[in-house]
Amino acid sequence: MNQTFKWIAAFAVASTLVNGIGIYMIYKSKKWVEKFKNFFLCFAAGVLISTPLLISLPHAMENNEKAGIFALAGFLFMLVINRFISEHSEEKNFSFGITGAIAIGFHSFVDGVIYTITFSASVIIGVLSATGLVAHEFAEGVITYTFLLAGGFSPKKAAVYAFLVAGITTPIGAFIVYPFVSNLDKSIIQLLTSFTAGILIYFSASHLIPEARESKEKHSILALLMGLFFAIFLSFMHKH
Repeated sequence: MNQTFKWIAAFAVASTLVNGIGIYMIYKSKKWVEKFKNFFLCFAAGVLISTPLLISLPHAMENNEKAGIFALAGFLFMLVINRFISEHSEEKNFSFGITGAIAIGFHSFVDGVIYTITFSASVIIGVLSATGLVAHEFAEGVITYTFLLAGGFSPKKAAVYAFLVAGITTPIGAFIVYPFVSNLDKSIIQLLTSFTAGILIYFSASHLIPEARESKEKHSILALLMGLFFAIFLSFMHKH
């Protein structure tokens, strides 16, 4: 086992553990979750609409002229998936939960791919990039759990599915891509990132923002703005 793979494996496992801790902590605080569930949804709306627009998509478009097309493809992909789920489910909330889980799952898978790409380029670049990615895994686990809970899943099922969708997919992405990384062009990762950006923009615009707008909770708009500023902070850190 070479040194690069050890670094990739260490951070991939760390991301899964951090994700799992976030899910476990919110699962054990059920009353608190019910009270602030809407807050998390509105916060997620701010983060997930801003992050692709401020960070991932602009960066991808700088490096690949086809990034915009792939972002549109990701948007349309989620449109079709959501329509399919809605037609085969009588529950609106179920469709909401599943669509959100798919969006986060694909995003987490691409995170794993990024681990492998960055560490293969340089250990220093890998550590810096992966540290930031691992740090956001806690919130990602909490948000995914909240989506599934809002989708009508029981707390236990929401916790298990959230871990499978948001936690396990990151190391899967890292380990699947590793054998092929030497032949993987940098532009491909930019296209994957763009596709994911389109997915997140669709889910935020069609589900989360309307949810935040219709909410009667006093803190809903505040939570949305907090998500926006959090994404702006991430954008600033990403540039530096």
